[in-house]
Amino acid sequence: MPAALQPGRRLLMAALLVTAAVGCTEAGGAAEASCAYVVTYANRSYPDVANTDFTVGKKLGTATIPACDDTPNDPPDAVGEQRITAYAVEGMDPAVAIAVGGTPTGAILMKAR
Repeated sequence: MPAALQPGRRLLMAALLVTAAVGCTEAGGAAEASCAYVVTYANRSYPDVANTDFTVGKKLGTATIPACDDTPNDPPDAVGEQRITAYAVEGMDPAVAIAVGGTPTGAILMKAR
């Protein structure tokens, strides 16, 4: 490729990257919100933890999944607060980690913030 065309290609690539970055924001310039998977149990917040082996212990009670409104133009309470079963995690204090799910085999590990 002739050297004279390279600056033009670079400018085109830069323009495409800027366009892509701007396309990922709202009109106000902020990125779209997305609700994180966090539950509350015993007045603590627990975000989920991926790729960690754990063993589910006894049933502790009920955790709460807060309401989430991350979709524009949805009614304010489109996804309201939900309840889910909380389980102990063997070898960990519930103040540090719990597991949540409909069944022990489908439970997800959550660690306190």
